[in-house]
Amino acid sequence: MSNVSILGQREQGKDVRTNNITAVMGLANIVKSSLGPQGLDKMLVDSIGDVTITNDGATILSQLEVEHPAAKVLVELANLQDKEVGDGTTSVVILAAELLKRADGLVKKKIHPTTIIAGYRLALKEMIKYIKDNLTVKVDTLGREALIKAAKTSMSSKIVGSESSFFAEMVVSAMERVKTTNNMGKDRYPVKNVNILKVHGKSSKESMLINGYALETTRAAQGMPTLVENAKIACVAFNLSKFRLHMGIQVLVKDPANLEKIRQQEMNVTRDRVKMIIDSGANVVLCTGGIDDFALKYFVEAGVIAMRRVGKADMRRIAQATGATVVTNLSDFDSAEDEFNASNLGECKLVEERRLGDYDYVFFEEMKQSNCQTIVIRGANEYFLDEVDRSLHDSLCVIKRILESNAICIGGGAVEAALSVYLDDFARTLESRELLAISEVSESLLIIPKTLAMNAALDASDLVAKLKVFHNASQTSKDQSKRELKHYGLDLLNGKVRNNMMQGVFEPAISKVKSLKFAIEAAIAILRVDDMIKIQPKMTEDEKMRMAQQQAAAQGQEFF
Repeated sequence: MSNVSILGQREQGKDVRTNNITAVMGLANIVKSSLGPQGLDKMLVDSIGDVTITNDGATILSQLEVEHPAAKVLVELANLQDKEVGDGTTSVVILAAELLKRADGLVKKKIHPTTIIAGYRLALKEMIKYIKDNLTVKVDTLGREALIKAAKTSMSSKIVGSESSFFAEMVVSAMERVKTTNNMGKDRYPVKNVNILKVHGKSSKESMLINGYALETTRAAQGMPTLVENAKIACVAFNLSKFRLHMGIQVLVKDPANLEKIRQQEMNVTRDRVKMIIDSGANVVLCTGGIDDFALKYFVEAGVIAMRRVGKADMRRIAQATGATVVTNLSDFDSAEDEFNASNLGECKLVEERRLGDYDYVFFEEMKQSNCQTIVIRGANEYFLDEVDRSLHDSLCVIKRILESNAICIGGGAVEAALSVYLDDFARTLESRELLAISEVSESLLIIPKTLAMNAALDASDLVAKLKVFHNASQTSKDQSKRELKHYGLDLLNGKVRNNMMQGVFEPAISKVKSLKFAIEAAIAILRVDDMIKIQPKMTEDEKMRMAQQQAAAQGQEFF
């Protein structure tokens, strides 16, 4: 570490690379034990004492207060994988750390980082090509059962693993119902159309899927009906409270008798607005602001369900799903009069208030334009409900990716073992130094099946060796029966190697492709760094004066 002319500290070459890789390995070791169906959970306690219990890689890393710049790259990597795919966040971090560790070994053997980077990029290109040509299976050929098995695979490492059959059916049904078609004619499955409600009480097996959208709110008055069929929904984004003049407007009153008339007119303005909304045919009103008690009287008399202080995000989603328009004011630009058109109303077959657990919820079922779904999770406490929520979100993302890409691959370390054997053979066909880097990528890929086996308390070396034998036979033999060995992966419950295609251990193909891309890009980004300069914060005048005094005292001089 050396001081430079700028005010700061500098690390160069071997030192900075070693420090970066040490930080990255430390972070990967935190999440390593949470990988796979036998992985363990982490308990995270923040500065104010809030507890999070999870084994989701992205959640663990986002809760940690990471300061090291290289380690922050891995945190961003996990968040990117979570955003792009939704699953595979732990494996992508472990793989990136292993690639960096192997690269550091090559650098110590005097292989230049540029050569290693070129080898990593060539390996990535070959891996993606091999996955698409040999390891993907079309979902069309397997049917709906493949989706349920993929959802169960995603949940196998989560807290709901023991009840994965129950939740997998729920997740697949929810995603199939929210299907929409975009302007280009492609099918899309938006995860945000599936609302997850967490309700205390009962067991997780009493969770349910509701064909509609649920709001965590209640009717504004008890005199309103609890159920409306063939609902016409008005979404208003302004207050329905007593009208007040805007700031800066003054009214001069000469006759005190007119004061009461002004107060009455303020109430009449709100009354007229309420009547306009009711006269348009609305029988359900969502309002982002408050509704005064005198205004509620008109809604109760008309048999309308009104809800106040509805969240803007919820209102936008309901407006989009029902075909309603969010009205911000009643002014009509063509005429000076206030107006509320019936064309602003949305349609929904049923709106009903129901009590779940300790709270009331309003359900909107069978909406006009898109079919929103709600999964109601039941459970004993907040920690359990939060973890189930994260597990279901990951599974929803997995099903979305499979339905949109129509491609799956085999889980249980099968893809990594197949790629490892393929890259090992491919490296031997090269004559340049990149073959050393490609061989290291081949070895790095085996960290996934090794970690899976170790977390299940199995003999990792024995199982990985058997796995490589099967995949080598698959790639070298011309016998069609041996070709099917490419589907072999780990059976962590029984401690053996099996055909995971037959057992239904499926993952989205895009998850494998993205995790390989992200891991190698992150490894390359950190490997390229050979110089780190930490700039000291700018000193105040008092700090400069204090430093000058210390320097003068050290030299035995007086400071004036």
